[in-house]
Amino acid sequence: QVQLVESGGGLVQAGGSLRLSCAASGRTFSTYAMGWFRQAPGKEREFVASISRSGGNTYYADSVKGRFTISRDNAKNTVYLQMNSLKPEDTAVYYCAAHRYPGRIATTLQTDFGSWGQGTQVTVSS
Repeated sequence: QVQLVESGGGLVQAGGSLRLSCAASGRTFSTYAMGWFRQAPGKEREFVASISRSGGNTYYADSVKGRFTISRDNAKNTVYLQMNSLKPEDTAVYYCAAHRYPGRIATTLQTDFGSWGQGTQVTVSS
């Protein structure tokens, strides 16, 4: 399993930007597709973005497309989520996740992800 630790959350005004980071343990990070999910108060956790093992393919929820960018640095065992033009409805706990199995393609389904970080809070004020 991959151990994941998120950082970079905080309080930002609407229209602002944040960059989340997720550091992974282990030497096999590059073999896992990665994803970001979020859970707002009173709502179920939802897909935000995912990225293939090489970083060549990325997928986004419609609600963040054009504003968020997922990327990864396999040499640093880190995946990022650059969030621009933030809106109050982006307020949530953001979770980094690794695919359940190495060598698989990136997906948008929570059930495909087997390792999760502890989450980092993002709060966007209006």
